[in-house]
Amino acid sequence: MRMKWTVGFILFVIFAGQFAWGQSLQEPLTLEESIKIALEKNLGLHSAVVGVMGSEYRRKEAITNFLPLWTGQYSYTQYSFPSFIGNFGGSVGGVTSTSSRDVYNLNSTLQQPLFTGGSNLANYRFARLGVDLSKENVEVVKRDLVVQVRVGYFNILKAQRFRDVAEQQVKQFEAQLEVTKAFFDVGIVPKNDLLQAEVNLANARQSLIKAENDVATAKASFNILLRREIVAPLEVVDILAYKPFPLGFEAALEEALRQRPEAKAAQLNIDQAKENVKVAKSGFFPTISLAGNYGRTSDEFLLQGDLRSDRWSIQALATITLWNWGNTAYKVGENKVKVTQAEDSKTQLIDSITLEVRNDYLNMLVAEKNINVAEKSIEQAEENLRMNEERYKYQVATQTDVINAVTLLTQARVNYYGALSDFNVAKAQLERAMGRMYP
Repeated sequence: MRMKWTVGFILFVIFAGQFAWGQSLQEPLTLEESIKIALEKNLGLHSAVVGVMGSEYRRKEAITNFLPLWTGQYSYTQYSFPSFIGNFGGSVGGVTSTSSRDVYNLNSTLQQPLFTGGSNLANYRFARLGVDLSKENVEVVKRDLVVQVRVGYFNILKAQRFRDVAEQQVKQFEAQLEVTKAFFDVGIVPKNDLLQAEVNLANARQSLIKAENDVATAKASFNILLRREIVAPLEVVDILAYKPFPLGFEAALEEALRQRPEAKAAQLNIDQAKENVKVAKSGFFPTISLAGNYGRTSDEFLLQGDLRSDRWSIQALATITLWNWGNTAYKVGENKVKVTQAEDSKTQLIDSITLEVRNDYLNMLVAEKNINVAEKSIEQAEENLRMNEERYKYQVATQTDVINAVTLLTQARVNYYGALSDFNVAKAQLERAMGRMYP
């Protein structure tokens, strides 16, 4: 029994070591890898791609309206008294006929539309535009997904930087507490200073706990976005840096109006509405078709034997509606209104895109300016802390002066990393507003 426990313990240690080793070898995700995973696994994107297939089926269905339609019909009828089946006058010397209560009938028709007033062609063009519209919808979903990944990625980096700042604050208050204890032990400072230092350290540790929780929350949200296990280990490559945006507002707006898939989709909606007008106008024109028919009647199930009748016919048919109380004209008017609505929607979309690009561009500029201001404030806050720590050692400054200096430095660092993250997020949102996937 002791041997079994020993072997089990050894195996547990081996497997645990392999698991830890595998975890330690896990490479941090890059932003590009994160985007690739999201594009492969996102269900919203999958639905959009499947939507393209559905639109393609509708296009192929519209093609069938140009092709001949072949129908067949088989029937059985039983009469209360015999019916006559046969060719009257078909025999020499008189009329031959045979009666039967059971009648079997086969009928087959082949019909080819020749002219439908343009409705078939307009319906096909509508369906073909629907395929293009579905493809643009896929592009919209892709770009929305990419910007979500980029924002989530930078949220993790910001949370980690805030955690680092909280750790630095804890270390600084720990160092200050040691100095204060030393001064208190020799009677230089009162106990109130010692208590104040201990309280500030406790508050800093609480802030660190919250910062660590924020990191875990950001990673959990990112795991869900990538459709990974919510508690799966996650590390990302640190790319939180400042890289100036090379384009001005006018160039960014011009690119947005040219590349945004939403603008292309709006134009496709207009084109579809115009095709619906043509479908409605087809009611003003006649429809012309050619039909061929073949029929056989017999008193036998297999339609064989002498008692049968065969007949075929070819028919050209032109049909036109002479009066329908303005129904067709009303349909045309309704669909023309929809064209106007689609054009108005595109104009509103262009205005919305222009405003979106403008706002994102301004947000990026604000964050960019805040980066420069925050960098300088960090240098000043670090120097202020150094001076107050030195002055406190010589009892020229008070405990409160040092605590205020640490708080100012912490806030300056938070402001800097916040501005850096805001700049990268604003740039990602601006590039999404411009219609870019990922630069």
